[in-house]
Amino acid sequence: MAAMPHAVPKQLWTPSSERIERAQITAFAHAHGLPTDYGELWRWSVADIERFWALIWSHFDVAGSYDEVLAERSMPGARWFPGAAVNYAGHALAGRDPDAIAIRHASELRGLEACGWGELASETARIRAGLIAAGVGRGDRVAAYMPNILATIPAFFATASLGAVWSSAAPEFGVRSVVDRFAQIEPKVLLAVDGYRYGGRDFDRSAEVAAIASGLPGLGRTVRYGHLDGTGWQEGFLGPADAELRFEPLPFDHPLWVLYSSGTTGLPKPIVHGHGGMLLEHLKKMNLHVDARRGDRVFWFTTTGWMMWNFLVGILLTEAEIVLYDGSPGHPGLGRLWQLAADAGVTTFGTSASFISSCMKAGVEPAADRDLSRLEAVGSTGSPLAPEGFDWIYQQLGADTWLFSTSGGTDVCTAFVGGVPTLPVYEGELQARALGADLHAFGPGGEDLVGEVGELVLTQPMPSMPVFFWGDEDGHRLRESYFDTYPGVWRHGDWIEITDRGTAIIYGRSDSTINRGGIRMGTSEIYRAVLSLDEILDALVVDVPREGEESWMPLFVVLADGVELDAGLTGRIAAAVREQCSPRHVPSEIRAIAEVPRTLSGKALEVPVKRILMGTPPERAASRESLANPAALDYFAELAAGTG
Repeated sequence: MAAMPHAVPKQLWTPSSERIERAQITAFAHAHGLPTDYGELWRWSVADIERFWALIWSHFDVAGSYDEVLAERSMPGARWFPGAAVNYAGHALAGRDPDAIAIRHASELRGLEACGWGELASETARIRAGLIAAGVGRGDRVAAYMPNILATIPAFFATASLGAVWSSAAPEFGVRSVVDRFAQIEPKVLLAVDGYRYGGRDFDRSAEVAAIASGLPGLGRTVRYGHLDGTGWQEGFLGPADAELRFEPLPFDHPLWVLYSSGTTGLPKPIVHGHGGMLLEHLKKMNLHVDARRGDRVFWFTTTGWMMWNFLVGILLTEAEIVLYDGSPGHPGLGRLWQLAADAGVTTFGTSASFISSCMKAGVEPAADRDLSRLEAVGSTGSPLAPEGFDWIYQQLGADTWLFSTSGGTDVCTAFVGGVPTLPVYEGELQARALGADLHAFGPGGEDLVGEVGELVLTQPMPSMPVFFWGDEDGHRLRESYFDTYPGVWRHGDWIEITDRGTAIIYGRSDSTINRGGIRMGTSEIYRAVLSLDEILDALVVDVPREGEESWMPLFVVLADGVELDAGLTGRIAAAVREQCSPRHVPSEIRAIAEVPRTLSGKALEVPVKRILMGTPPERAASRESLANPAALDYFAELAAGTG
C-alpha cells in the first residue's frame, strides 16, 4: 500500500509529571530495572518476551509455579507456561475486602446500585452450587443468553471456578444467530433471561428462549433469570447462602470462554481462549495500559455479545470498580450515558467511535449541567475514531482528559494498539503498540513498513491468542483465518500505519480496502470525509471490480431528516472525498439508502455488500441472523438484480 505522507498532527494531551510518576507502568518499570521510556520498554518487551510475561506473572502475584514460560514459540501452536495451574475467577475473587465495592450497575429497568466483593463472592458460590447440581463440571459448557446486568458476572465467575467453559450472547440476538453459535459448543446448561428493556420498550424473550433450547443438542437444563419481572434466578437453582466457593486449579491453556467472529459469512467461528492467557493479558492490559487502580470506576458501554463485556470484566482483576449499563445509549437521549458517568462517578468512560460521532452530530454537551469532575479518561474502540472525534472530546471534556483510541479484536480479547498513560495523545492517532505485542505493518512481500500503510501483523505469539477454534480438530480453520498470507506470522486483517514516532493509525479492514488506479485507501478515510457533512448520518462504500474497465465504486449514504440527495449535496460529497482523500476515490455514483446493514456488534457489512453486488446470492453473502438490521440487505439484493 502506498505511503500516506502527512504532517505531525497536533498534540492534544500530554501527561503531567505527576501522572507519569503515579502510573502503574512506571512502577512496573522501576520495580524491575526496566526503561521508563515507553518506546524502549516496548522494544524490550518484544525482544525478550519470555522475561516480559514472566514478570507479568510475578509482578501481579499470580499464584503457583510453572516449568517454563514458552515451551514452543511457533504460530500457530505456541505453548505457554506448561506445568502451571491457574484459575481466572480465582485470581479475581481471592483476598478481597468483602465490604469494598466491586460493581456499580444500572439499566433502563432499575436505577444505580452497588455490589460489594463479599456479595459478589457469595452469589458466585451459590450459582456455582446450582451449576454443580445441574451436572456441570470441568470442561462442560455453560451458555448465557443474558444482558449486561449484575447477575451475569457471578454466573461467569461460577462457571470459570469449576473449569467449565463460558459463552454468552446478548438477548437481542435472534434465535438463529444464537443457535448458530451455541449449537457448535453443545452447552450442558443454558442461562436465559426472561426479557429486557431497550429504548423504553420491554421485549419478552420467552418464546425465543424455548426455540433456542430446542435447537441445542445435548442441552441438559435451561435456567430462567427474571430480569423484566424482577424475580431473579428461578426457584431452586441457587445453592444455600453458605455455599462453598472453591476454584479448580487448571492448566494454563484450559478453555475459559468461547467468543465468536462476526459471522458475516457461514457459521461464526467459535474462538476459544484459555484461563492463563486471558489472565496474564488482562493483568497487563488493565493495569499497565488502562491504568485501573483503587478508587477508579471504569465504564464501557457494551453488550454480552461483544468482547468488550469480557474486557470490562477483566477490570475486576485490578483494584478498580466497574460500572455496568444495560439499555439504549440513546434513550431518552444521547446524554444518558454521560449522566450515568456523573451519577456513578466514572473515572474512565469507554465507548465506541460511532457513539462519539453521534453525540458530536447531535450537539450533545456532556459536561453541561453535569458533574463530570471525576472523569479522567475516555476510551474509544469498535472502529477508527476520526480526528474530529478527538477534537470534540477535548472541546467538551477539557484539556486534562486522557483520550485513548484502541484497536484489537475478539480474536485475542484485548487491544494490540491503544492507550499508554505516560505518552502524549496526537489527533487521530493511537498512542502506541501494546507491551508484549510484536506488531508491525507488513508490505505484500513481508517487508516491515514505517510511515507507510500495510497489513497489521504480529510476528511473535501472545498468550491470549486462541487456544483453538471449537470443533476445528485439525486446526485448518484457525490457520486459514490468520496464517495463510504470511506463514508463521499472524495477519489480523486491518490496514495500519506505524509512524516514526511509534504511534499508529488504523485505516479499516484490509479485505474491504478501496483500490482505485493502484492507490489503496482504507474505508475509514472515505467515511471521515463523507461524515464531515452534517447532512450525512451514515455511509457505506465498496469497490466492485468490473471486467475490462475501471471498477465501480458506489457510495451509499443515510441522510438526515428532511435532506434530499440533490446535485448540490452530491457535488459537496464528491468534493469532500476529492479534497480529503484523493481524486481517484471520488465515488462512481452516490445513492441514498435508509440504513447501513450492520452486524450485531455494529460493524458495517462492506465485504458482504460487495459480494452481493458482484452477483453472490444474498443468503450466501451474509447470515441474516448475524445482522442487527437484516432488512437493510434487501436494497442491495434488488440493486444487484437490476430492480433497485
